[in-house]
Amino acid sequence: MDFMTLPFRRAGFTSGRTTRALIALAAVVAVGWSGMLYAANQSVQGARKEDGGFDGDAPTAILVEANSGSVLFEKNADELRAPSSMMKLMTAEVVFNAVKQGTIKLNDEYRISENAWRRGGAPAGGSTMFAALNSKVSVSDLLSGAIIQSGNDACIALAEGMAGNEKIFAADYMTKRARELGLTKSTFANSNGLPDPGNKMTVRELSMLARHIILDFPEFYKIFGEKEFTWNKIRQQNRNPLLNAMEGADGLKTGFTKEGGYGMVGSAVQNGTRLIVVVNGLEDPEDRATEAKKMLEWGFRNFETRTLFAADQPVGYAKVFGGESRSVKLSSPVPLKVMVQKNGGDKLIARIVYSGPVKAPVEPGQKVGVVRVWRGPNIAMEAPVYAAEAVGRGSTMRRAIDGASELVIGMFRAGAEKL
Repeated sequence: MDFMTLPFRRAGFTSGRTTRALIALAAVVAVGWSGMLYAANQSVQGARKEDGGFDGDAPTAILVEANSGSVLFEKNADELRAPSSMMKLMTAEVVFNAVKQGTIKLNDEYRISENAWRRGGAPAGGSTMFAALNSKVSVSDLLSGAIIQSGNDACIALAEGMAGNEKIFAADYMTKRARELGLTKSTFANSNGLPDPGNKMTVRELSMLARHIILDFPEFYKIFGEKEFTWNKIRQQNRNPLLNAMEGADGLKTGFTKEGGYGMVGSAVQNGTRLIVVVNGLEDPEDRATEAKKMLEWGFRNFETRTLFAADQPVGYAKVFGGESRSVKLSSPVPLKVMVQKNGGDKLIARIVYSGPVKAPVEPGQKVGVVRVWRGPNIAMEAPVYAAEAVGRGSTMRRAIDGASELVIGMFRAGAEKL
């Protein structure tokens, strides 16, 4: 594939003691049938149907390509809503991570307390794995009950087994882990998504969580595709309607509360491409399934993967402070890819964003910032970039000149901000 980058412009930067986010490279991107491509990142919100946009009814929705993280469509993606049982993905991730770290084992057994049985079991009348009161159930089976049967009792038992009670689990386990994963808006009050004002997530952060589970826990992700699970001699079907309705569908989770409406996190693979869809706030369970399926089909039909930069190919440069060189070349050890519309209608902009100038010395492989690709007003893809070369410390004179330059620029910036 031919690759062309239009002339880029340097953007100004701020100075002072605070960390600065500098936009160092901007390139308008166009993708056509010829294969020429000039850079990219994430989303087509607002595109008209006749221009290749998606026409959907969900109040909040997002469609993401799993490998690159490219956002193909979004609608009110950062609006906080009740996630209902989709929040069980966070509980599952906490358990997956604990098993991976060795702090718990799959064959560990947790007791089904009266609280778990009454609030999440058969007496509650909600989704349950029908775990018997005071019985001991392995972590492995509780995970299956929580994921396949959406068992509220299973989630409570996991929370109580790991943290002592749900409140501690929600605050010290779920919230802490969410922040580690970059989910900055999500809040949790319990382990299962049962109605509580403290349970809030966005469809964007649900898609980020789903992508993380798919990519980082493939051995556990298989559970989401299991179509049934039997516990206490009661066989229940997986609640995900996509599993039987769409080729390649293998996850993840549905949800419903009166406050949040009907929602779904779904994923499917076709022709080697995996897409993740999240919808929330619909009024009917059939609409939820139809909307998710329609969005996935639209994505598979209209998008394809293109490479922006090959592995180790120079992506751009970052300014260096006090170095023997004034800048450092940036690259990625893996190819940087983005999903683009097959009809060539995308107009994309790529920018390198970093905190800087980067202080010398700079080591090869040192993470410097990220490359972000915009599709219209929305980010389509984001990936880290690293120093492709070493930059040693400059002379005393070089450092003095850079220091004076930063001081002048900082004064200019401060004066401009007062205007």
